[in-house]
Amino acid sequence: MGQTVEQDYGLQDEVKGRYLTFWIDKQLFAVSIADVVQIVGMQDITQLPDYPHYVKGVIDLRGQIIPLVDVRLRFGKAEIPYSDRTCIIIISVKENHFGLIVDEVDEVTDIPSEKIASPPKVNTDQTNSYLTGIAQLESTAEKNRIALLLDTLKIISETELLVKAEAKQK
Repeated sequence: MGQTVEQDYGLQDEVKGRYLTFWIDKQLFAVSIADVVQIVGMQDITQLPDYPHYVKGVIDLRGQIIPLVDVRLRFGKAEIPYSDRTCIIIISVKENHFGLIVDEVDEVTDIPSEKIASPPKVNTDQTNSYLTGIAQLESTAEKNRIALLLDTLKIISETELLVKAEAKQK
């Protein structure tokens, strides 16, 4: 599992338009590969008291403490037992690392901007959507594939994790 996604900031053009896709409750999501540090298998999780239910705790990854958000729970889906396909996507948000627990990683793929549509607006009051776009991926013989593109900052910024990580840096 321990794949590492290289992040050379001099090569931003190379990662532009590249996304890591993953599954949550039979729905395909994607995050920009620029936000991804690495993908690891499930680890022993140390639970944290007084955090939202979707913050599962922290892991020690090669001496670095990484807070974990279960994306399934973050999106209001039912909790299920972790399987051998469950992965942790380590992302970097504002120079802090966080783990996103997902049902299964799919692939790294190129998504041209012309294949990305804006997310639909439900109403004018709703400003806090995690979606940055909806992508139409290459079709398979069975059906068209659609991936929901996520803003990692919005997933993390609404939790107490980012607030505490920013406070720690000061």
